[in-house]
Amino acid sequence: MKSHPAGATTASPAGSVPGRRMEELGTDEALQLLGTAELGRIVFTRHALPAVRPVNHVLDAGDIVVRVQDGSTLAALLATQQGAGVVVAYEADDIDTGTHLGWSVVATGYATAVTDPDEIERYAHLLEPWAPRSASGAIRIRPDLVTGFRLREGAP
Repeated sequence: MKSHPAGATTASPAGSVPGRRMEELGTDEALQLLGTAELGRIVFTRHALPAVRPVNHVLDAGDIVVRVQDGSTLAALLATQQGAGVVVAYEADDIDTGTHLGWSVVATGYATAVTDPDEIERYAHLLEPWAPRSASGAIRIRPDLVTGFRLREGAP
């Protein structure tokens, strides 16, 4: 159901949309598409509840890397973890709002802090913060599960 500003709801039509099809993406294609996106969303647990933050990222040898603002929730979360890191999901998409065609990818895996000073410096040049706060750290997400789909024109 879709919610409208006036509070009324409308039911979505059952079944598929005529002239459209949804295709599952393989891991390699999904990661390649994720690498083309400028913005994604990292999903993590905060106070035992799901939390989502929009971030920019870079795909580096199959890993997703995001910069972390000093004093942020993500920085604090990683500071409390040892070893394997913390489970997160990362989502990016490119869906045209007019045609409703495009793709969406979700990568789930462990996030760890990037600790090598040379890597941090390299990511600082690749990922400029979108907010004026200081960002001196980075997070590496090593995807264990990558899923995605593409919405295309054509018969199912």
